[in-house]
Amino acid sequence: MSFAADHLDLLLLASVCGALLLGFPVAFTLGGLALLFAGLGSLAGHDIALGALPLRIYGIVTNPTLLAVPLFIVMGLVLERSRIAEDLLISMGALLKRFPGGLAVSVTLVGALLAASTGIVGATVVTMALIALPTLLRNGYAPSFSSGSIAAAGTLGQIIPPSIVLVILSDQLSTAYQEAQRERGLFAPEPFSVADLFAAALIPGLVLVALYIAYQFGWSALHARDRSGSSIPDGDERTSNTVSSPSPPSLLVSLLAPLALILCVLGAILSGVAATTEAAALGAAGAIVLAGYRVSGRRLFLLAVPLGSAAALVVCTAVAGISGTAPVLAMAMSGLSVVFTVALFAGLGLNLWALYRAGELSPALDASVRMTAMVFAIMIGASLFALVFRELGGDETVHGLLSGLPGGSLGAVLVVMLVMFALGFFLDFLEIVFVVVPLVAPILLQMTMPGGTPISPAWLGVMMAINLQTSFLTPPFGFALFYLRGAAPDTLKTRDLYRGVMPFVAIQLLVLVVLWHVPGLATWLPAAMAG
Repeated sequence: MSFAADHLDLLLLASVCGALLLGFPVAFTLGGLALLFAGLGSLAGHDIALGALPLRIYGIVTNPTLLAVPLFIVMGLVLERSRIAEDLLISMGALLKRFPGGLAVSVTLVGALLAASTGIVGATVVTMALIALPTLLRNGYAPSFSSGSIAAAGTLGQIIPPSIVLVILSDQLSTAYQEAQRERGLFAPEPFSVADLFAAALIPGLVLVALYIAYQFGWSALHARDRSGSSIPDGDERTSNTVSSPSPPSLLVSLLAPLALILCVLGAILSGVAATTEAAALGAAGAIVLAGYRVSGRRLFLLAVPLGSAAALVVCTAVAGISGTAPVLAMAMSGLSVVFTVALFAGLGLNLWALYRAGELSPALDASVRMTAMVFAIMIGASLFALVFRELGGDETVHGLLSGLPGGSLGAVLVVMLVMFALGFFLDFLEIVFVVVPLVAPILLQMTMPGGTPISPAWLGVMMAINLQTSFLTPPFGFALFYLRGAAPDTLKTRDLYRGVMPFVAIQLLVLVVLWHVPGLATWLPAAMAG
């Protein structure tokens, strides 16, 4: 009994992992077991400060960074339900159809754009499987290569900003970074923000996409159709017939509009023009406009009214704010700003009405509310778990385990990555981020990187995101494989699916190794922005 009383922290952790693996609801498992062990700890003589829990919950629901989560969820689900992904794939395929492997490359590029807009692995994989897999197989691509390309593209939401994965991970790392700096004796450290993690993930994410595309081009060149008519890249007559060329206006709107939306959201965050929540609101509004235009049969005024009003509003605000502007001109610009603001909201209202008439608004909002409630419920349960775990001495236990590993920081980071990788077979990213990161990140952020400098939260966040992405893609338990298997036709064999993803898993492991030896890939852009 004394052994159990002295190791309640490890028993709590083991109980939570066991309950989660058995499939119990995450939020209630974390909170319920934490309360149970808090009672046991009190009986064993531990002083459990549960009075801090209301303040923690209040801090979660009022966290301005986390307010961006429901807005990004709305943005992704509205784009997903409005079939914009299908338009993107058709447009991209038409542009690249003359290149060997062009259709597969278009899957990766569209997957990257969807990842940037949704950040939800299941939604992206299922969407791409339903849209792209039949087209790839119809054009003669091997089932293994086709399924591997779709699964890999679907997991890019873990690393391509902006996404809710990075938003949530940055929030957890920010708290851990503050704790680590206090332990180092720095009580006023530079804050770590969502923009820092977005900037850190941008270059590694683009490198990952580039390596995917290089592999796809190489595979297509090696498997090009010979004189016997065996294999297939694009560029032949069948591809030209199955991937029709859209009209130039349709191509412009289908391809450039979602890309412009994502660039505006990401650019507003990275440049500091808008906070993360404000940029997420911009993304949600832009997604509503694009979706309303799409479901209404591409009525141009639904696109022109809000976009034109927004552009005019920016110009009026800029002119009125210029130093030396005549008072009369400034007043005129202010009056016009009111007019254009009313026109902007009227345009948004028209697009919302179009989505409602098409039957897409209510399902998207219902799914958004459900997902947001799930995220915040898990946050509250994880906060209670972390509080009780620390009160039971879990911090000292984890610190002793990690600092006592051979290999120093390399050994500690490697063990943490292996544990997160294994958990990725059974748990979603939310559970892993909320349970594992608060336990290990404060200790890791006190260690040093290969060059001797303290471990950067930006670098650590990118390593964790790519590691989880690799786990979701690795056979036999990768989440992306289950999603794809459920959406794919029965003609796709499981062995083809496993064989197809292995080259992409190797690419991601290669990027992790490169990031360890060249941390500047993740740390250069945040440092340049800060400087």
